[in-house]
Amino acid sequence: MKKLSAILCLLIAALPGTPAEAPQKPFDDIGAITRDLSAITGLKVLKPVPYDTLSREGLKEYIQKKIKAEVKPEEIRAEELALKKFGFVPQDFDLERTTVDLLTEQAAAFYDYRKKRLYVIDSNSDAMQEMALVHELAHALADQHFRLGRFIKKSESGDDRAMAHLAVMEGQATWLTFEFFSKRMGRSLKDNPDLARRMAGSMQSTDGQYPVLDKAPLYMRETLLFPYTQGMLFQNRLVEKMGTAGFSEVFRRPPLSTQQILHPEKYFRRVEPSSPKPPAFPESRGWRKLIEGSFGELEHALLLRQYGGKEAEALAAKWKGSSFLIVEKKDSAGSMLAYVSDWEDRDAARQFFREYRVVLKGKWKKFEVESESENKLAGRGDDGRFQVTLEGARVSSLEGLPNGKP
Repeated sequence: MKKLSAILCLLIAALPGTPAEAPQKPFDDIGAITRDLSAITGLKVLKPVPYDTLSREGLKEYIQKKIKAEVKPEEIRAEELALKKFGFVPQDFDLERTTVDLLTEQAAAFYDYRKKRLYVIDSNSDAMQEMALVHELAHALADQHFRLGRFIKKSESGDDRAMAHLAVMEGQATWLTFEFFSKRMGRSLKDNPDLARRMAGSMQSTDGQYPVLDKAPLYMRETLLFPYTQGMLFQNRLVEKMGTAGFSEVFRRPPLSTQQILHPEKYFRRVEPSSPKPPAFPESRGWRKLIEGSFGELEHALLLRQYGGKEAEALAAKWKGSSFLIVEKKDSAGSMLAYVSDWEDRDAARQFFREYRVVLKGKWKKFEVESESENKLAGRGDDGRFQVTLEGARVSSLEGLPNGKP
């Protein structure tokens, strides 16, 4: 979630694409590449970008040290538990190990915003190295003007906002990478949404090159790709509407949700997500807060796709806001989830109320309904009792409740 995703965003480079034929030594062209990126964006190069190479083995060690330095074990455990409670990943899933393996497999280069230094992985092909170099130089140029470290800190108030900020950073760098190579072929993404969509689509297929990514849970795969694919299309829409000013505006007034990334018109109209308060637990003595946050349209679409199919996934576009809270016993012997989501209207909320029943049944091995009506659903699941409630355009759920009446 937001802690590990921030590291992911700063370490992983351009995902698979189709770059033009590259020279053998991409570092030789670093000055020319940076000048071309400056010409495209209108952002001046303020200083040279230091660079170095790193082996694949050195990369894994670097990632492990980075996570150890910036993310507490308790935070990783809390984020992992949240993914398990919602059903995004299986109960035996190891978030830290999977993140390290994904980054080590995927990264072709990365830009360290603290050291202001760019690293290229020396085990990649020349073409992939140059593509990654362009991508990371785009990050370096943005960092010189908008201080990526500070930009990331602005997103720490919510998980959905953090993902939207990732899409800003990676989407812009990806758009600039494809624009850079498109210009070599006499084309441009500007005013060419079909070309932009084809470029974004090219990143969806790995052709078996990345087995760790292919085997990862749907949530991990899609949240890894989202900042690049949808972020790129979002940046393309900004360029269409604002020209070069779009490269700056997106950092000065970043989107607030993944919904604004998926639907740029909501970004332009400044449609903000709601912040509903999760339902209260029937008892709190002996429990402590473990983690709280928000899932946006993206995560709701993934949840519905994972358990309800593509038709149900379309419902996510009617999401308006959500939040969750997970508490656990002070001896870590059990946990409870409180979750709430707002919807566009009563009909959308009622539809989600029905679909969330499917989600609960799908994510648990044990699903026993004890009472059910048009507005309430109660029973027992793998980790205790549950109660789902529909009130107007809002759906709330309490899960993992101890024995006794929900």
